[in-house]
Amino acid sequence: MCGRFAQGDMDAIYKKYKVAITNYLIKKIKPRYNIAPAQNVPVVYNDKGNKLVSMRWGLIPHWAKDPKIGYKFINARSETVHEKPAFKKSFQNMRCIVPASGFYEWYRSGKDRYPHYIYHKSGDIFSFAGIYDIWTDVEGRNFKTFAILTTEANKIIEPIHDRMPVILEKDEEKIWLNDDLNDLDELTSLFDPYPEDLMVEHEVSRDVNSIRNEGVELIKQKSKSTLL
Repeated sequence: MCGRFAQGDMDAIYKKYKVAITNYLIKKIKPRYNIAPAQNVPVVYNDKGNKLVSMRWGLIPHWAKDPKIGYKFINARSETVHEKPAFKKSFQNMRCIVPASGFYEWYRSGKDRYPHYIYHKSGDIFSFAGIYDIWTDVEGRNFKTFAILTTEANKIIEPIHDRMPVILEKDEEKIWLNDDLNDLDELTSLFDPYPEDLMVEHEVSRDVNSIRNEGVELIKQKSKSTLL
């Protein structure tokens, strides 16, 4: 699964996706290193061109009566996303990209959990495959919410966790954002685990366990890893 991630370099996000963005959002967003479910996050989607908008993490299906269901849907398994009632419509034509500079997974040893930060070896921004929906409350207000797709872990992440986010390579991003494309085979071909030789990980401080902490110090490597 993916339960926390970072968006560290906002300028790199603007350049990578060539996105249209409002002045309001530019002033509001900032680098964050401990993004958690139920928080608003800059997400890229296709609306006659790539746009960067704020969406809430935790997909609320448009038919849901209770928005709390979003807490259950922060992730969507790529193997079944095309058939689950909560995700099927979004998978067909409401796909998005969640920019990230890294993400966290927790290694379990007995009752203890040790956080690890996982990122691209180049340090570049990369793309989580996401889906979104638009939920309307009783007052008629619309809310865009999203989930991150997951797949089997690659060999870098496997010792820490058995799942990882679906990460799109550069040539796959355009395919994923093409809302006119709904060929199941072509879309599911994007769900392979990201190549392990392009990723690195290290153990970090347990300060990341608290969502009150968001500073860049959270991604710094501990001097000694529990996995060693």
